[in-house]
Amino acid sequence: MARKKKPEEHANHERWLVSYADFITLLFAFFVVMYSISSVNEGKYRVLSDSISSAFNPSQAGLPIKLNNPLKPPIVSPAAMSSADFSTTQNLSAYGGVEASREDKINLRKIAARISKDLAPLIDDKLVKVKKNDLWIEIEIKSSILFGSGKASLQATSRPVLRDVAKVLSDFNNQIQVEGFTDNVPIATENFRSNWELSAARAATVVHLFSRAGVKPSRLSAVGYGEFKPVADNTTAKGRQANRRVKIIVLSDAIARRTSRSEQLEKTIAAKRKIKNAQSGVSVNIPAKGPAPIHILPPVRQ
Repeated sequence: MARKKKPEEHANHERWLVSYADFITLLFAFFVVMYSISSVNEGKYRVLSDSISSAFNPSQAGLPIKLNNPLKPPIVSPAAMSSADFSTTQNLSAYGGVEASREDKINLRKIAARISKDLAPLIDDKLVKVKKNDLWIEIEIKSSILFGSGKASLQATSRPVLRDVAKVLSDFNNQIQVEGFTDNVPIATENFRSNWELSAARAATVVHLFSRAGVKPSRLSAVGYGEFKPVADNTTAKGRQANRRVKIIVLSDAIARRTSRSEQLEKTIAAKRKIKNAQSGVSVNIPAKGPAPIHILPPVRQ
């Protein structure tokens, strides 16, 4: 019987792929190791440097080891912004500043947007100004569209304007302060002995209208500054007209019990600068005392 021929084995021409895959794997591992060696964890570095400093020089414990190349600040991803905002709030308090909460900022933006929309014609005619920052909204209305000369009773045409403002404010819970201002022309009548009484009476008139329009009275306060907070020169008719005004201040919860909005804003700006300097490596002295005490007096504009 004839023997069966063994099938011929075909040469494998793809064995080089095995060596190539091994080479790629080793190359990938090499770059991973190189990257891990080149990366510096700032937190672990500072812990290590503090430990070494305290061990070799107890009198200067806590001082970091100096390097030729300073560490680069970490990059904060958008997903970590919420935790970064919380940290910023704590830092601002430590430096004596004030930071409104996220909800506060959102509410102030909504109020400003709605009022700007409802009073757009008056804003275009420069009879109303709306200013906003993270701590409060300032709605300035010229007295000429609210009151007659030397009077504290509202003109008929001004009531719809203030009702529109009250309608927006009634949907929120922010504290509201109405401030009255006059020019320096003296007044001495049976109703008003001076411009203080006149400005306070005008602010109170607006407060009463807001209360009747649905704004909770517990949220309202009235302040009269008389002639002593001018924004223009009282020697000209145009300047006196600019000084005769009423301001409606919508306060955030963070600033509602502070005595001075402008002072707190300045402190907040200064605190942000200190934080920025501290992050860039500039020496900053953080006050040892806690946050500034909260005053229960009505807020006063500077």
